[in-house]
Amino acid sequence: MKPTFSRFASETQPETAFIVLARARELQVSGKDVIELEIGDSPFEMPPNAAEAGIRAIKEGQTHYGPASGLKEFREAASTYVNEEHGLETTAANIIAGPGAKTFEQLFCEAFVNPDDGVLVFSPHFPTYGPNIARRGARMCLSALESTKAFRPSLDDVKHFLDNDPSPKAIFLNSPHNPTGGVAQPEDLAGIAGLIRGRDVAVFSDEPYDCMVWSGRHRTLLSEPGMLDQTVAAYTFSKSFSMSGWRLGFAVASFQTVRLLDVLSITSFSCVPPFSQLAGAAALQSDLGYRDKRMAEFRQKVELLVSGLNEIPGVSCLMPGGTFYVFPSVQTICETYHITSHGLALYLLEGADDDLGVACLGGEAFGQAGTGFLRLSCAEPDERLRQSIAFIADAFGRRNRIEAYLSAHPEYRLSEP
Repeated sequence: MKPTFSRFASETQPETAFIVLARARELQVSGKDVIELEIGDSPFEMPPNAAEAGIRAIKEGQTHYGPASGLKEFREAASTYVNEEHGLETTAANIIAGPGAKTFEQLFCEAFVNPDDGVLVFSPHFPTYGPNIARRGARMCLSALESTKAFRPSLDDVKHFLDNDPSPKAIFLNSPHNPTGGVAQPEDLAGIAGLIRGRDVAVFSDEPYDCMVWSGRHRTLLSEPGMLDQTVAAYTFSKSFSMSGWRLGFAVASFQTVRLLDVLSITSFSCVPPFSQLAGAAALQSDLGYRDKRMAEFRQKVELLVSGLNEIPGVSCLMPGGTFYVFPSVQTICETYHITSHGLALYLLEGADDDLGVACLGGEAFGQAGTGFLRLSCAEPDERLRQSIAFIADAFGRRNRIEAYLSAHPEYRLSEP
């Protein structure tokens, strides 16, 4: 008899973005041209000073174990960065290094969440939130983000959760928001802080797109009075610094919380490679000008894609407040052809044309609140973005192709209401 897998492992689904990425790679190997708008990976080179520092660190032997919480010089650079960029008052003692930002979802839940606790998540939501909450045997409570409200978090839902859940313990806040591009405004952050201040409630503030706010500047919940004691804010080098392969991020929290995260981190990873941290420190200290130029280019890409998509009949796309994603509504298209938005995304990749495809994600990849939307990343050259717009417009008019794709894939047929 073979050992059975755990219920948690058996019920956990793979992240859709990586499934689509793998399928796109298969099609490319077979000779198909694929415009890749499915994955949130920067198309730019990493910053020059960071690259030089990382190479130098490897040559100097910075390839062994380091402190679990991170090198002192990295934590000092990260503290200075959030103080100057976001108006905080932290020290290196408020910083812990990690392999990207995603790891801190799990560590946060281990630090604060018990079985049967309620965790409020604004949805659509990043797909790994659910599994990390489920790991603790906790309950994910959803608050739907609405396009008519620019995908901003609902304070009414926060209050309802705190007042009515039998064990409200945590909130996951993601701003700028993936996949919608919504940005929590100062009054949203002040409102959330006012509702949870002094209560036994912690917030995971997921902020990987802190440099991608297209109007004004990024605001963090940490800047609200008392929130350093109730918040773990996570940052990454993958997006703004184009260093996704270096697997580097950090979290900001109170000294007591950082000490606990330090202990917990050793149970899942020993440390972040020192050479990655030294490259990251150089990026924070010497590459902000390079970063800002890349962010300006990202904004232009977002505007290009939004403008083009809004010219397609049946498509409606808000200009996101932040991130390098756009989240157009394709509800009319889906209803016309009786196809799910996930099926529509795969049709664009696999079925719309024999020689060319566009890889993107159906909104269902981010929970049921994403139904009727697509998420497209802007991480391609401008000419490829223009090509993708023309392709999508043409593909949505190919009724025979869509019907043939649905015949071959009836699982993507839209259920009758």
